[in-house]
Amino acid sequence: MFSARCGASLLRSCVGAIKASPLKAPLTSTLPRLQPFTRTLATEVISNAPTEVNQAFRRSQDLYKTYKPITPSIRHLKRPLAPHLYAGRPLRQLTVALRKKGGRNNHGRITIRFRGGGHRRRIRVIDFVRKEPGVHDVVRIEYDPGRSAHIALIKSRNPKSAQPWSYILAPDGLHAGDTVESFRNGVPDGYVPGFSDSKTLRGKALESGSASSGASTVSLALGVLRSVTLKVGNVLPLRLIPTGTIIHNIALDPEGRALLVRSAGTFAQVVTHEEGGKYTHVRLQSGEIRKVLQDCIATIGRVSNPLWMNRNLGKAGRSRWLGRRPRVRGMAMNRCDHPHGGGRGKSKGNKPPRSVWGWLCKGRRTRKPGPKGPKNSNKLVVKERPRGKEKRGS
Repeated sequence: MFSARCGASLLRSCVGAIKASPLKAPLTSTLPRLQPFTRTLATEVISNAPTEVNQAFRRSQDLYKTYKPITPSIRHLKRPLAPHLYAGRPLRQLTVALRKKGGRNNHGRITIRFRGGGHRRRIRVIDFVRKEPGVHDVVRIEYDPGRSAHIALIKSRNPKSAQPWSYILAPDGLHAGDTVESFRNGVPDGYVPGFSDSKTLRGKALESGSASSGASTVSLALGVLRSVTLKVGNVLPLRLIPTGTIIHNIALDPEGRALLVRSAGTFAQVVTHEEGGKYTHVRLQSGEIRKVLQDCIATIGRVSNPLWMNRNLGKAGRSRWLGRRPRVRGMAMNRCDHPHGGGRGKSKGNKPPRSVWGWLCKGRRTRKPGPKGPKNSNKLVVKERPRGKEKRGS
């Protein structure tokens, strides 16, 4: 350690002496040995400085992008990596300008709290109906500022289509260049040789009918149909989806749009088909099992961007960019504004936790669907979502 320090100080003194005084005859012999070292050190610092700074400022991991905490706002900032997203602008004809109301209704009163501000956006018009049949090509995967999942721009191969371009929710694993198809109206005749789609054959009846007929061609046609139609991004009625299949974008009306399981990384699963052929039991993301009409549609696969739930905004300002205003504690309010407000000092008056409208908000259920709820509350719920010890045990 001492010798290294002495050598470094000796080197600095020699270099300083060379710069301060003109070169003399005894130092000319040592100049060729000093010049390469000093020049090499200077060139290395200059050439590597930009790349080192960039690499230190932006560090990429396998799944997330993190940043060196040179400011407090990016210390905890974490974003999922998505190099497959299209970097350009969306298709203008499939967007609508977002008009903000700050959570207020037509009377000017706040009906949805903690909303306001935010960046300017254009809403992407997503096709949740998928009525147009035929093969559609996936052009690109895009970012949607209005939702957590990614979206896919698809184009129909039908030259006579009224609207060839459309946006759909991108399932996980769908990439540019893939193809998707919609079978909302059923499988057309002749699509699979030996199989004719009929709404009278549903669920278990479809499998039992093919087995009882004794013809191997029917079961073979059913297997070929599933191998062709059960692809990520395809839309099928629930009566044509076998049990155990992962689905999303589920509709509750045979003629309506998809309503359930649309958030990033979510999925549902087909549990069973009823013997009567009217309902299909579907396990939702919360663990609830409910009945859905077998003529309702669903999309194969799970929703894209599953790493979204592990993101970290890093600072409060990014929440304001998203249009979220700060939430205020009830104990910090006045008595006229919240049941916990008012009083002298930090006290809520020994009252149980309540919402701003006076509802009990911790430990007491406010909604009881299904068998345990009120009469005719929700007959389609077969099993409620797990709560309390049941949820913690799972």
